Amino acid sequence: MEQIIMYPGDNSKDAMDWKAIQGQHVTAVVRNILVIGSGGREHALAWKLAQGEGAKVFVAPGNAGTAGVGSNVNLKVNDFEGIKAFCLQHEIGLVVVGPEQPLVDGIVDFFRQDEQLQRIRIIGPDRKGARLEGSKAFAKDFMERNGIPTARCLKVNQDNLGDGIAFLATLHAPYVLKADGLAAGKGVLILDTLEEAIAELNEMLGGKFGSASATVVIEEFLKGIEVSVFVLTDGEHYVLLPEAKDYKRIGDGDQGLNTGGMGAVSPVPFCTPTFLKKVEERIVMPTLTGLRNDGVDYKGFIFLGLMNCGGDPYVIEYNVRMGDPETEAVMTRIEGDFAELLYACADGCLDKVHYAKSDKTAVTVMLVSGGYPEAYEKGKVMTGLDQLYGCVAFHAGTALNAEGQVVTAGGRVIAVTALGDSIEEARAVAYQQVTQIHFEGEHHRKDIGLDLI
Repeated sequence: MEQIIMYPGDNSKDAMDWKAIQGQHVTAVVRNILVIGSGGREHALAWKLAQGEGAKVFVAPGNAGTAGVGSNVNLKVNDFEGIKAFCLQHEIGLVVVGPEQPLVDGIVDFFRQDEQLQRIRIIGPDRKGARLEGSKAFAKDFMERNGIPTARCLKVNQDNLGDGIAFLATLHAPYVLKADGLAAGKGVLILDTLEEAIAELNEMLGGKFGSASATVVIEEFLKGIEVSVFVLTDGEHYVLLPEAKDYKRIGDGDQGLNTGGMGAVSPVPFCTPTFLKKVEERIVMPTLTGLRNDGVDYKGFIFLGLMNCGGDPYVIEYNVRMGDPETEAVMTRIEGDFAELLYACADGCLDKVHYAKSDKTAVTVMLVSGGYPEAYEKGKVMTGLDQLYGCVAFHAGTALNAEGQVVTAGGRVIAVTALGDSIEEARAVAYQQVTQIHFEGEHHRKDIGLDLI
């Protein structure tokens, strides 16, 4: 078979149609890849992509951990012009967008509309597709229009506040209020009493989350157990990446304030082939059909936040990127060249590449700063990172100080992930390694995965 060397920065070679090289032997692939973001999700993505043949990974802006698997770039995620200049200067062939904000702000549209950037593959939906995450009201309308199972709801603003209060009165506790727009992961409230729900509804509409809560979605509370299912799609074809369950509350036993995520487990025992078949038939396929009918060219991840209600899946929310800390578990279970999968996704040829996942179980434990998710201090020196073995430590909120020491730089600091033949085995390794890491104020949950054993 013909041997091909691909150079993503070379216009003539990089522009080759992926379909044209299927079935041919690729002996060397030089891949300059830019991952956008700075958290644990981006470290996990960069870690996995860097394992691919010929991969040279850059992360913007990155953290102390991503500097170990690639090169950090001092660019903010919303600096589209700066990202453009970097991509052109460094002959980037693939851009992977980690966080939701640049997607909602239209970074994919920016690339597709710029003649110099059009040849660069980018993973993520355009602005229209990103509304699935950027607007809870839009997502609920989309689900209702496409017959996708989800909780009953009412969209409320100042003009129909009375209707909202009346709708709340028809529901049973607990009560779910969701800010329509992005609110840094803080826009979903679950209240125990009707009085609390009415008071919070008034506060949200009054600007508690700024413009993000100018519209509030009131939802019926679904009883069940949550699971995150991740879809990679080129708009026509798709693959299901490993699913995961995350843990949002700060304290053991799901007590205390909500966080960005304190840990994750993959696979999820109750996410059986029968359940996943329902997810595909009732949610994934109607979602992709609905996007195509709406004229959305969607090439990227769809994160399905699901509730398993007696064996039936219901959509709690859509996200248009990978989850965090789920990615830190999921990436350790994906086998093969992940970059190849993403190149095929961007080129609309996802059905032409092999995808496999490990049968191992991954358990991720997140270490956070003291005080998180409320006020916390940064700059705490971290020790023990060089003592770790049998795990992967994905940096979420870290930096290097003037002395070259790794220090805390966020609320969620580092995610320790271990693989095992069972949840018990993976937990044992992960928690043993967690004890090696020290920094002032460190906190972690002790019960990640226990509810699944």
